[in-house]
Amino acid sequence: MTAELHQPSEIQRGRIAYRRRQTIRSVLLAALSTAVVGVLLAVAVTGAPGWDRVKQSFFSPEVAWRWLPDILEGLWLNVRLLVVCAALALTLGLLIATLRTLRGAVFFPVRALATGYTYTFRGLPLIIVIYLMAYGIPGLRLQGTPGVLVLGGAALVITYGAYLAEVFRAGIESVHPSQLAAARSLGLTYRQTMRHVVLPQAIRRVAPPLLNDTVALQKDVGLVSLAGPIDAVRAAQIGVADDGNFTPYIVAGVLFVLLALPLIGVTDWVTLRAARRQSAGA
Repeated sequence: MTAELHQPSEIQRGRIAYRRRQTIRSVLLAALSTAVVGVLLAVAVTGAPGWDRVKQSFFSPEVAWRWLPDILEGLWLNVRLLVVCAALALTLGLLIATLRTLRGAVFFPVRALATGYTYTFRGLPLIIVIYLMAYGIPGLRLQGTPGVLVLGGAALVITYGAYLAEVFRAGIESVHPSQLAAARSLGLTYRQTMRHVVLPQAIRRVAPPLLNDTVALQKDVGLVSLAGPIDAVRAAQIGVADDGNFTPYIVAGVLFVLLALPLIGVTDWVTLRAARRQSAGA
């Protein structure tokens, strides 16, 4: 008798079948419309009067195959730089955000310095910061000056640390003050309250924008080539100069897109999960 109670009614089965048909219809319609648009775009591009010249200059298989090993070797440098810079930028951003949220008049100079840092490096173009770090600091002729790769990476960390600091600060300030008061009333110090109560909630709330900034950093690590290191972009530039063909740039661009796809997928998944949690009231 219990099994009969759990059997869907005829009306319910009809609704389920209708929703299934609607889903299949939507998928087929989306696939068909995408195919039509793709065909139209392909016909428009390949039918252009200058397509043959563009194909030869940007999509040469021979040039792509010849420069692929050098570009891949340069891409490995970009990957290592991304991992190091992302970790350091996140750490710096969290530190600056924590300093900006300190309360009390005695901490005003610290808050002012942290605020000035975020305002400055959020306003400065990354290219200018790279030039200043990679060419300005060596010009001082100080002992122990690191190489241009380290200086270019430092420019990335400093710039993205400012952006991430604002993301972390937004997450920290989104935690209701009553939770801080409750934690302090239980005997937790300010440091313990931040570590065990505030920061876990703040980081979870701002995880999607943090990942979005990491995706942006993944693209901007290619700008380190302005400082001189031979990464994927610099290797492609060398290939273009040698062959007089722009295909190496296309190869580097495709490799950067492939590198970004897993991180973009994780970002979308985390964003969707956060949206579902918020809509469920969790």
